[in-house]
Amino acid sequence: MITIALTETINAYPGMPARVEGLHTLASRLEDIRRANVDHHLDLIADAAKIGVQAIGLGELFAAPYFALNKEPMWLAMAESAESGPTVRALCDAALRHRMVIVAPIYELAASGRRYNTAVFIDNDGRILGKYRKTHIPNGENEQGQFVEPFYFGRSDEEPYFPVFKTAIGVVGAAICYDRHFEGVIRTLALAGAELIFSPAVTFGAKSERMWQLEFDVDAARHGVFIAGSNRRGAEPPWNQPFFGGSLITGPNGRVPRIESRPELIIGAIDLDEIRRPDPSGWNLPRDRRPDIYR
Repeated sequence: MITIALTETINAYPGMPARVEGLHTLASRLEDIRRANVDHHLDLIADAAKIGVQAIGLGELFAAPYFALNKEPMWLAMAESAESGPTVRALCDAALRHRMVIVAPIYELAASGRRYNTAVFIDNDGRILGKYRKTHIPNGENEQGQFVEPFYFGRSDEEPYFPVFKTAIGVVGAAICYDRHFEGVIRTLALAGAELIFSPAVTFGAKSERMWQLEFDVDAARHGVFIAGSNRRGAEPPWNQPFFGGSLITGPNGRVPRIESRPELIIGAIDLDEIRRPDPSGWNLPRDRRPDIYR
């Protein structure tokens, strides 16, 4: 059995303005915002280590508030290197100190100058194994608010588009937020050998919440993988958009029971051997697929 965890948090920086019009006052405090959120997550990682967690998936863009609710150029300066930035350096140290695999979704500034929504994979010896750049970038609105991610992030532009990484606890991949809705994403990761897929998200709205309860369970059962979905819970000033939480771990045969701890950690134990055993339903979906008659 492998004990894994997810974070379910909101922005930890206490000095946010009361109104959206006041966001410009934070331009000189972006490093303070990053430090507050990274420190908060380092505390959560330490807490998880105390109860034996071996791998943890942090939330989407965890080092900042979810700023893509409107267009504010100031936030572009928060992007950082996925190899040598302050967030990744701190997490590499934590991974080594706690002997924990960490999947860390950051705001990446690439050497090309382009910016991405990127998950960095760090093994339990502190080594960076690689990264995954979000491939589907949403731009729209629902009954609660808008999301304008193309203002901040580019789509992944390098192959393989859905990499997987052999870590100390198994083969791990990621699908970031909007990626989870697209047919073929989880299948592609599973075919590449993924056993555990982290899906960090910042999501809200009635349909999103309904699908959150369905998609992970179906994809885990259909493709024979474990999926760990992390969402923010609560609201962040000054936007005050509520995020519904609902973080969960599910596998080929259903939901993984939560091991209770502090509220901002979702913890469960998974058995990767479930993936290799015969399906208890008697199904053999990989064997019985008929790609000749459907696309």
